[in-house]
Amino acid sequence: MTKGIFTLANDVVYDQLVALLNSIEVNVGKDISVCIIPYDNRLEKVKAEISTRNNVYLLDNAEMIERWEQFASDIWHNNSSAKKRWESQGITGIYRLGMHRRFCGFDEQSPFDQFVYFDGDVLVLKPLDDIFGKLDNYDFVVYDFQYKDLSHVYNTTAQELPHIFPKERTDKEIFCAGFFGSKKGLFPLDKKRWIMEQLTSGEGEILYPNAPDQTILNYMVMRSGLSFYNFALNLPTEEKTGNSVTSPHFEQRNYLLYDNGKPLTYLHYIGVPSSAFTRLCAGENLDLPYRDIFLYYRYLHEPEKMPRFMRKPTSYNPPPSFTERILKKLNLR
Repeated sequence: MTKGIFTLANDVVYDQLVALLNSIEVNVGKDISVCIIPYDNRLEKVKAEISTRNNVYLLDNAEMIERWEQFASDIWHNNSSAKKRWESQGITGIYRLGMHRRFCGFDEQSPFDQFVYFDGDVLVLKPLDDIFGKLDNYDFVVYDFQYKDLSHVYNTTAQELPHIFPKERTDKEIFCAGFFGSKKGLFPLDKKRWIMEQLTSGEGEILYPNAPDQTILNYMVMRSGLSFYNFALNLPTEEKTGNSVTSPHFEQRNYLLYDNGKPLTYLHYIGVPSSAFTRLCAGENLDLPYRDIFLYYRYLHEPEKMPRFMRKPTSYNPPPSFTERILKKLNLR
């Protein structure tokens, strides 16, 4: 039984990738294999970084990547409403096509029998034994609170949604695609063909095109009836922790985070753009949430390069100025 970690990255998220890899090294171990799925071909810095790490490698199976990218492309090419929505937003082609490459973990040629997937904007803060342990009894394991917000998973205005997935299911089975544990081989060719048939026969209207990979993954898991476990729904209340930087109350001790005294499994910098991390690491004094812990893991092996700040930081996403608000109101910006 091979076990490992997948992530998805390119040079655009280089600083976040380094922080993620270092957090895995410290809090999971140096021996666990980490496979980086390339988001695209911008990989010069990524390749240089992983050349120094014995347990980290790049997924270089072009046929595997092509299989899953084509699968996603076929789904969206048959979804006229999604294409119209993207066009109205000035998006050409399939929105965030590279994000669908995370599906490679399910391939029958995947390097891991069991795996945990993390987005690149994550810090791993504790061992993953409990996640892998649940995979002995479940096909799909998550730890998040996405079930509180259906609107970022499915098209909530789709008339067919409650008929395909009744409310009692969407209340408990939806998840954020930024972290999950699962297994190889869950979606062989015949299963993918069946999923495609359902989507092209009318069920595709329930997909949410502004989170294209997340909505497809939720649909695949739910429509296939995979056994599913969410720690956030099953742990006792006093044992649960959050995981998002949108929660300001986490306590930091020894570069780990705690929620009411319980250690976080991971911290997801969801909503913080990759450009903010790039600017921060370039020396711009930006006020990112949980900035110190990110900088610690980013510069774990080169602390002398960590930027030092003396003055009060500025917001990485400041509100628009009065002039900008006026221009926007006049449709001049």
